[in-house]
Amino acid sequence: MSKGLSYKDSGVDISSGDEATRRIKQLVKKTYGPRVLNGIGGFGGLFAAEFSGYKTPVLVSSADGVGTKLKLAFMTGKHDTVGQDLVNHCVDDILAMGAEPLYFLDYFACGRLEPGVIADVVKGLSKACRENNCALIGGETAEMPGFYSDNEYDLAGFIVGVVERSKIIDGSKINPGDQLIGLASTGLHTNGFSLARKLFFDKLKLSHDSQVAELGCTVSEALLKVHRSYLKPIQAIRRKISITGLAHITGGGIPGNLVRILPTGCRAVIRVGSWKVPPIFTFMQTQGKISAAEMYNAFNMGIGMIVVVHAADAPRVIDQCKRLRVKASIIGEIEKGRRQVVMDDSK
Repeated sequence: MSKGLSYKDSGVDISSGDEATRRIKQLVKKTYGPRVLNGIGGFGGLFAAEFSGYKTPVLVSSADGVGTKLKLAFMTGKHDTVGQDLVNHCVDDILAMGAEPLYFLDYFACGRLEPGVIADVVKGLSKACRENNCALIGGETAEMPGFYSDNEYDLAGFIVGVVERSKIIDGSKINPGDQLIGLASTGLHTNGFSLARKLFFDKLKLSHDSQVAELGCTVSEALLKVHRSYLKPIQAIRRKISITGLAHITGGGIPGNLVRILPTGCRAVIRVGSWKVPPIFTFMQTQGKISAAEMYNAFNMGIGMIVVVHAADAPRVIDQCKRLRVKASIIGEIEKGRRQVVMDDSK
């Protein structure tokens, strides 16, 4: 009599899932505070809705992924940094609305579950959650043979934060005369990797461990730099200065993201050349013969967050960032006009 089929025969190993859960329990627990009411393993995460200090709390939520930056993790076998990328990206998204993070959930899907790999990913998630004072309260691990290739996975995150209703930042208070301050990125962050991979690996025929003199490091070291969280500098700025707008520079670059917060009757003028563009971007533009317009639409070009403030407050913001060791530059201003972003390279 032939042996009956099992779930493991189809490619799903429940014991691997159990082992992965065992490995990540302590990593997840490190992110808990007194408002987390249960551990992982339940049908949902419990988080106490206690908002002391808020008169009218508003919850702000967002979801995102890491995109094809994951391909670098597969190439290098380095999986902890993509977890940090994911959390910090999501934190910055809700921060652009003025919110501070409360809790985070992740979705990890793969063809064949490797407990060591998921433990490394969650190690990064846990590290970034702790740094952002955010609880990692749950998620989903899906083993889907035949859908994903072996040794590859997808990763997505979901975040919830809170902001006082009267302190929501939505760009409605932006006015002509306001200054635009760019906070430095650490590199590509989590956008533009399809173009970057095509350049480095297809056109230039480099490998992930190729040393690039112009970058002062290997290809993977340059591309895997962790997406920066701007939570702490923005919190510090808001304690002393009124911010009229925040734009997280992700896919679409400065033109595609800054325009999202502009009110009717305002245009943003960006002074190209008013900040130092990191070598990774100038190298890609030169080697790939990529137009300036394409670069600014595909990449952040060294600016990860744009802060909009009244002109009189701009020097104080620069000074505050300097104390926090975050490079910041006045990169433009708000003018009266049609709602658009103008990239001015006349100087």
